[in-house]
Amino acid sequence: MSKDTVIEVDNVSMEFNLSEEKTDNLKEFVIKLLKKEVRFQSFWALNNVSLKINRGEKVGFVGLNGAGKSTLLKIISGVLKPTKGSVKVNGDLAPLLSLGSGFDNNYTGRENIFLNGAVLGHSRTEMSKKFDDIVEFSEIGDFIDVPVKNYSSGMRSRLSFSIATSINPDILILDEVLSVGDMSFQRKCKERMNNMMSDASLLFVSHSVSQVRNLCDKAIWLHKGSIIASGEVNEICDQYEAYVKNL
Repeated sequence: MSKDTVIEVDNVSMEFNLSEEKTDNLKEFVIKLLKKEVRFQSFWALNNVSLKINRGEKVGFVGLNGAGKSTLLKIISGVLKPTKGSVKVNGDLAPLLSLGSGFDNNYTGRENIFLNGAVLGHSRTEMSKKFDDIVEFSEIGDFIDVPVKNYSSGMRSRLSFSIATSINPDILILDEVLSVGDMSFQRKCKERMNNMMSDASLLFVSHSVSQVRNLCDKAIWLHKGSIIASGEVNEICDQYEAYVKNL
């Protein structure tokens, strides 16, 4: 892995086992599972995917639903472990995937700031220094000491975004998270992300091809778990849009 490469994905494949059984509730499923009456169907979300992301590159991933885009980003982020292959990451990484999904509902916003910081690899001392800025940016106010289970979805998203972007990462990973909160907060988000992206490498998934064109200089087209094409962003987006029009 060269010093200019921040991410190297080598022959990564991801298998999921989907249950073929139709059950009405969890209890029935567990009983059938214990009796070994549950059959699984293998599904490969990714098939021998290899790619390299160089320092400073802005890469967008396009493809239909189920193409494997989000699965690939979760593997690169360390959320999922690939069935086969390996991933090497060289630098600090800030994954903005399913905002708020890493929160403990019984913990307060304050406690979740330190919990999420630890998950992202940051010490309590680091998060203490960033705490006031996180709370101010999220606009949570006095709700910071209220359990997250009482937050609205917008409050959860704002706090999660504020935590994830409180560092200056070498690599920024975004998966459909550009519509956070109201219009005023979205403007704040885009301004912060533009500042972060000036130096960071970007991996971006969106169903909006126009957003991919605006944010990225390179694109990768995934289809049924495999890379169909990669290259200059407008060239790949043109190919993908032409394909979609002919469906």
